[in-house]
Amino acid sequence: VQLQASGGGLVQAGGSLRLSCEASGSIFSIITMAWFRQAPGKERELLASISSDGSTMYGDSVGGRFTISRDIAKNTVHLQMNSLEPEDTAVYFCAAKPRTKNDYDYWGQGTQVTVSS
Repeated sequence: VQLQASGGGLVQAGGSLRLSCEASGSIFSIITMAWFRQAPGKERELLASISSDGSTMYGDSVGGRFTISRDIAKNTVHLQMNSLEPEDTAVYFCAAKPRTKNDYDYWGQGTQVTVSS
C-alpha cells in the first residue's frame, strides 16, 4: 500500500486547508485510514480516522474544527481543516491500518502545514 499526501501549505490564522491522501496498491487490505500530525518537539498525535464502514473518530485536539471524509471512487481520504490556529502548525501524515493488524502499518510522506498569526 502506498499513500500520497497533498494539500499542505501556509495559511493565516482562522483560515482553512484541505488535505488529501490517495491510496494505491493493495487497498483492499485497508480497514482504517487516519490523519496524524507531529509538531517540532512534540509527540505524534492522532487527529481523525475513518474506517471501511464509514465510521469516524476524532482526537481531542481537533475540537470540531476538522472533518475527515473519503472518496471511495478515488481511493482518497480528505481532512478538511477550518479555523486553523498557529498551534496547528505541524507536519501532517496520513496512515492506513491493515485488516490483519491493530497498528497503522502504512504511512504517507507527510505534508507541512504552517499557520501564521
